[in-house]
Amino acid sequence: MFKTLLCLSFVCLSFLVVNFSQAQEVQIELGADEIGLNETFTIKVTLANDKIKSYDQFPEIPGFQKQGISQSSSMNIINGQMSSSNSIIQYYKPSRKGQFTLGNFSVLINGALFDSPGKRITVTDPVSSRGFGGNVTDPFADYFGRVAEEPEFIELEDDAFFSVSVDKKEIFAGEGLNLNVAFYMSEQNQAPFQFYEAGRQLDAILKKLKPNSVWEENFNITNIEPEMVNINGKKWIRYKVYEASFFPFSEGKIEIPRVPWEMIKYRVAKNPSFFGASRQEDFKTFYSSPQTITVKPLPPHPLKNEVSVGVFQLRENISTLEVETGQGFEYNFGVNGVGNINSVSPPKRMTGTNLNTFDPNVRQQINRGYGRVSGIKEFNYYITINEAGNYELDDHFQWIYFDPVRAVYDTLMPSAKIIVSGESKVNQALSGQRLGGIYDRIGTESNQFLNEQYKYYFTTVINLLLLGAIALLAVLIIKKK
Repeated sequence: MFKTLLCLSFVCLSFLVVNFSQAQEVQIELGADEIGLNETFTIKVTLANDKIKSYDQFPEIPGFQKQGISQSSSMNIINGQMSSSNSIIQYYKPSRKGQFTLGNFSVLINGALFDSPGKRITVTDPVSSRGFGGNVTDPFADYFGRVAEEPEFIELEDDAFFSVSVDKKEIFAGEGLNLNVAFYMSEQNQAPFQFYEAGRQLDAILKKLKPNSVWEENFNITNIEPEMVNINGKKWIRYKVYEASFFPFSEGKIEIPRVPWEMIKYRVAKNPSFFGASRQEDFKTFYSSPQTITVKPLPPHPLKNEVSVGVFQLRENISTLEVETGQGFEYNFGVNGVGNINSVSPPKRMTGTNLNTFDPNVRQQINRGYGRVSGIKEFNYYITINEAGNYELDDHFQWIYFDPVRAVYDTLMPSAKIIVSGESKVNQALSGQRLGGIYDRIGTESNQFLNEQYKYYFTTVINLLLLGAIALLAVLIIKKK
């Protein structure tokens, strides 16, 4: 039984290895050894039984200029077995007559390198036509008597644009500014596009777009997904590549420069054939419009450099409203709203002799979406009260912020009221407090002065110094006389 399972496993593994090797079969075909000055040389890469998902740049050829890239695919069914192939063709146009060498090169296809030995190419005078000796073949030329021609590709008009947009042109210092980087195509657009090295391009333009002296909340777009939007009554497909909210620390001007964005724009065959390439790769660069944002200073206020800016509400939670003196309870002061949640500081603690608190535990949740940053930051306090009575927590906590929508300072104050009953615990609280410092050592240290054992020596030294001073004074008087 074990041998049977082992044999079956070996057969299955061999089958997978064979299929994998077949799926990875790549063939590199080079164009003709001799072409006319008005013809093109090609490098064709064919991948069997798999799609070409990614590829690297094709090599440069001295004396030639790259003319674009086209892709094609084919499928065959023989005796019920289906096979397919996908090809990518790089076209080169000679710039002058002569002999040129295409050296050894490698092409990166779907993450794997494939080598070619290259060849020597001779470019002759322009030719009027070329049959099967040319670099473009027609499999039915023998039957229909026609000569293969190089396909003609045309560029379609596009209805697309690249945009770097902001949601506000004027904000207060500390207020959120949302920035979007996106490519737009209208529903009526017929020109075929494809993104080209989006990650590399984005890294380059973000170095120019990101303002200085701001806090950034990145929306972390990992996949470029299409979404339908309406702009001035017209429907567009938006491909968002970057979105973030910026919170400037100080007033001034934020300049968003004009930046480029390159897309692969395919040229389509004017007279497409069943076996010929239907499109050819080309590039088009789009440019965004520059933007200027004015950052205004906050109005005068003693805490203008400390307060948070945004639209906030208080969300409080308390474990109990009736307690005994000295009994601890929890109180949660939560700041909820739209703004820079990271900058939210704890509420100001008002002084009071009977209400004791410790440093709060802090928890925050930040949401990035719908063009804004929102969330909540909670400060959880443990409180004890040592004297009976009714306590309103708004006498002990308050949180000041600036509302940019109303352009006013506002204060969030608790509404909870605590009823405390029982005997006074004030004296117990004082006796139980840790005074710290030298008081912690009272019980362990000696009550004798540290210099008591040196008293005799100090006295002797001082007397000797006095006698020496008197003797010196006497000598000086005698010499003077």
